[in-house]
Amino acid sequence: MRQVYLDHQSATPLLPEVFEAMRPYFTDFFGNASSLHQHGLRVRDALKTARQQMAALINAESEEEIFFTSDGTESSNLAIKGVAYANERKGKHLVISATEHPAVVNSVEFLEKQGWTCTRVPVDPEGRVNLAALQAALTPQTVLVALHHVNHDIGTIQPVIEAGRICAQAGVPLYVDCEASAGWLPIDVRQFGAALVSFSPHRFYGPKGVGVLYRNKRARIVSILHGGVQEGGRRAGTENIPAIVGAGVAAEIARTELPSRAAHVAHLQKRLWDGLSTRIPFIKLNGPVPGPDRAPTNINISTEFIEGEGQLLLCDMNGIAVASGSSCVSKSLKISHVLSAIGLDHALAQGNLILSLGKDNSEEDMDYVVEAFARIVTKLRAMSPMWDEFEKGVIDSVIAPRGIGKSFSQHAAEVSGKAAH
Repeated sequence: MRQVYLDHQSATPLLPEVFEAMRPYFTDFFGNASSLHQHGLRVRDALKTARQQMAALINAESEEEIFFTSDGTESSNLAIKGVAYANERKGKHLVISATEHPAVVNSVEFLEKQGWTCTRVPVDPEGRVNLAALQAALTPQTVLVALHHVNHDIGTIQPVIEAGRICAQAGVPLYVDCEASAGWLPIDVRQFGAALVSFSPHRFYGPKGVGVLYRNKRARIVSILHGGVQEGGRRAGTENIPAIVGAGVAAEIARTELPSRAAHVAHLQKRLWDGLSTRIPFIKLNGPVPGPDRAPTNINISTEFIEGEGQLLLCDMNGIAVASGSSCVSKSLKISHVLSAIGLDHALAQGNLILSLGKDNSEEDMDYVVEAFARIVTKLRAMSPMWDEFEKGVIDSVIAPRGIGKSFSQHAAEVSGKAAH
């Protein structure tokens, strides 16, 4: 049975070059970067190199603006809470979009329990933030705006440059979550006008256990972990040197390969969606169509009359690894707040899957997924009471309504007759 991995948004395989770069720092170069002897000096040099590699990936002015954390969640927590605490004398108001990642949402909710307030800016049906509403949400007490570059669920590319201009005019720092875009789309923190940017190397063929936070030197931030003076006193704790070294190598490779990677997955993305939409009736693409407004790695689909969990399990049995919602919330089997924010019908949200592409996927993989998924949908609909009621005309389709009381066979015959004329 063919194995097709389409969950690169959750994790990517480690590149061999990255693993080899990490290997000596588990054995030969095991020193602590805070130590003053030669063993510490050697790993401090490795830390500096990794910072330079990260800075180059996002066009930061200096490697001194790069901080290493344990993962993207910690980076988000540090960005949001660190800026909020550092600026609470100015005000206690935050602004985010309605479709942010759970790490952002939950950090904000934590602060709300401590007296902060937050305005959640609405998005359009494709998940794009309303810039006029964003501007209107800013007040003299606003201390931070948080906006993702690419949506983790539906792949929408946000107008972060325009948002950065709005924030700059208001004198409010902008934090951009680049978890779903780093290593796949160009990121220029200076063009973004971002005060803070976060991302995780394990999403572009680097190791887990390390996150990155860019902080513009002018942005005020305080530590939320208290201990030593690592990472310029902004993030206490002994650095994970092997992972950081590997992350730096992954960033350097990503910067070189980014155009070819993006073009490759964009081609596969279109092939996959064209195949699915042709073979499977009553299927919907959530978010923008493949093209300049959507990340090339992401396909988010809702298949009507069946639930996402059954689709996911049968995909796995057919060797296809996919996700049903963000990896941070999929275990809860709850409907994504992103799908709710774009106004997706509840039944369609329940039949939701995310297929995220990688550089090693092929056209043959896409064709296999289309054929296998078509069989899966047919099998699940044959067992679905909703599909049975739909075929009898008891309930209607949300994706392609035909009217209650008209059976599926009657509707198909009418459509066929009209086509003949």
